[in-house]
Order: sequence, then C-alpha cells, then structure tokens
Amino acid sequence: MRVIAFVFLLARHALKLRGLLVGLLVASAPVQAAETRWQVEWEKTVAAAKKEGRLNFYVGRYGSEPLLNEFRKEFPEIKIVGTNGTGNSLGTRIVSEARAGSVLADLYSGGAVTNFEILYKGKVLDSIKSTLILPEVVDESKWFGGKHCYNDPEQQHVFIYIANPTSSSIYFNTNLVNPKDFKSFWDLVNPKWKGKFVSQEPTGTGIGPSLQFFFYHPELGPDFLRKLFIDQQIVYSRDRRQMTDWLAQGKFALCIGCRDSEKARKQGLPVDEMDMVDWKEGGHISSGGGSIGFIKGAPHPNAAKVFINWFLSRRGQMALQKYDDLYGELPPNSRRIDIPKEGLPPTSRLVEGRRYFDFSDPKYSDMTPIFQFAKEFMKGRESK
Repeated sequence: MRVIAFVFLLARHALKLRGLLVGLLVASAPVQAAETRWQVEWEKTVAAAKKEGRLNFYVGRYGSEPLLNEFRKEFPEIKIVGTNGTGNSLGTRIVSEARAGSVLADLYSGGAVTNFEILYKGKVLDSIKSTLILPEVVDESKWFGGKHCYNDPEQQHVFIYIANPTSSSIYFNTNLVNPKDFKSFWDLVNPKWKGKFVSQEPTGTGIGPSLQFFFYHPELGPDFLRKLFIDQQIVYSRDRRQMTDWLAQGKFALCIGCRDSEKARKQGLPVDEMDMVDWKEGGHISSGGGSIGFIKGAPHPNAAKVFINWFLSRRGQMALQKYDDLYGELPPNSRRIDIPKEGLPPTSRLVEGRRYFDFSDPKYSDMTPIFQFAKEFMKGRESK
C-alpha cells in the first residue's frame, strides 16, 4: 500500500510540475514573440535598405560629415548623400519637389520650426513614429521627461531629439558689451542699445525658437517682441556670416541668430553668446535645430528607417554629442538620458532643480501669430 501511495503522490507532483512548465512556457511566449517580431522587422528593413543602397539626407543642422561617417561605418552598403542649406531654403525645396511629383529627399534634420511650419503644414511628412523599431529607441524611459518629444499635434511627425539649455541666440561684441549688465531679457530693450542690433529676419525660420520663447513666455510676450524688434530699430540680414562679421567689427553690439559666432570666437574674434542661466525669467530648453522628419513618398524609405533608428539609438546620439554641428557651435545635448554627458561643456547640460521653460511642447509650436507680428516688424524694412 505504501508503494502504491508513493507512486500516486509522485505522479500527482509530476502532473503539477508539467502544468507549471507549460504555464511558464505560455507566459514567456508573448515576450519571445515580441522579441522575434522586432528582430524580424529590423533584419528585413536593413536588407531592403542595403538593396536601395542610398539615402538622401537634407540637413539644416546636425548632419556634419564626421557624424554621418559613423553611420557609414556600420552600414557601408548605404550611400548617404547630404544636402545642406538653411531651413527655409531646404523646407521650401522639399515642398516644391513633392508638389511637382518628384520627391528626392528621404529625411530632413533641422529646426523644428521648419519641420512644423513648412513640412508638416505642407503635408509632406509621413509618420516618423511608425519607423521606430529598435527597443532602445522605442523605450521612452530612456528619454528626457520619460517620453518621446514630438512637435506636432498628432505626436508622430516631428521628432525632437535635442534639449539644449538656454540656447539664447543672443550674441554680443565683447569690446562693446558687458554681459554682467544683463539680468533680464527686458535689459535687451534698454534705449542705450537702440540701433545697435542686427538679426536674422524674423519672418524666416532661423530664429524661430527664440521668437517662440519670447512670445509664449508668461513674463515676456508680444509687448516684449514689439519693444525689441520695433523700438530697438533692428537691422536685418539673410547672411549669417555677414552678421557675424559685422558683430566682430563692432558695426553692431548685439546680434540675434549669429550662429557662426562660436567659430569666430575660437578664431580670437571679440564675439560671444549671452549666458542667460541666471536671468530673471529663467532659462529655457530649445530644440536647437534638433528635429527630424520623414518625407512622405521618400525614394529610399527603408534606408531612411535604418538611419532614423541608428541616429536615435545610443550610438547615434552619442555621435551627435561628440561632433559639433555644421556651424561649429558647442556640442548639443541629446534628449536621451542614458548616454554620458560628461563630455559636454557645462553650458550644454541641463541642471537639476533649475528653472527651464520647455517650449518644445506642441501647444507652443504654432508660429502663425508670431509670424503675423514678424510681418509687422518687417513692414517698410529691407534686409541688408
């Protein structure tokens, strides 16, 4: 009887163990299936991209050759061809090509204003969210604020990958201006600086982030914009290098949008960027030209998907932070928070506990009311 009972007990435990193993296998099946799905999709996409063999990358910012060479090392079969230019010129070109039925660009990387105001509103952007495949890219916990940052209402067309702190776009001649005299943005509209400003045209996209900050900040707004752009009698230019030359020569004391100033400063010229960290209105987080859009009807869609996933991965964003952008400015701060930041200069890092106004939120993306103001500023004025 004892033998029979033992055999019965053993059989019962065997059944339980079998049930447990089956349960574990069933529970792990969805995880394994998910892993298999993304791997299969990725391998299929990479194979198709290699077959396409080319990527047409339109770059307004953050697409320097050293950065692109990092991609080429991993995917030598994909010939990446970069086309550089201002956001206005490239955005207009992409829309024109699309409307002519001849889409040439696969991706555009540059200012969020260009991506939203020209490409998104021009209905030439496809969903970049749908191109995200790699788990480390899809995982939003790896990004600033615990989420992906999109600049469009649908949250899927304009992906913002930069979070630059206090990128003021305000530059000055170090022989003519003492930065310690500025404690607030309102100090910029002091009558002593009247006629001493040069700026990129406010009706373009080059200083769009600065205009967004000025317009939407609760302590600045339209009144500040009028005082700055009208009362200060700003001179406008379409040529960034010319503006920086004028600033360095002392023809103007202050400049809005002189992106070449960092390069000029390194050459020993008397120019620098305003550090607004301790200004009364606080700092702000800018996309700093760091957004990317996937062009609808792209001729090399799989190559574009491979680049997007590589670029937004840890490797791609580390390469982004490592290499200066096209204008030789300070390295940008990626919105990825799982990559080293030690190599960035202090001015490029977000400081915990510091007050920042983040206007990358879609509710601040509409430039229509700002451009209406800009037309008022430009009325009867010509650029030099």
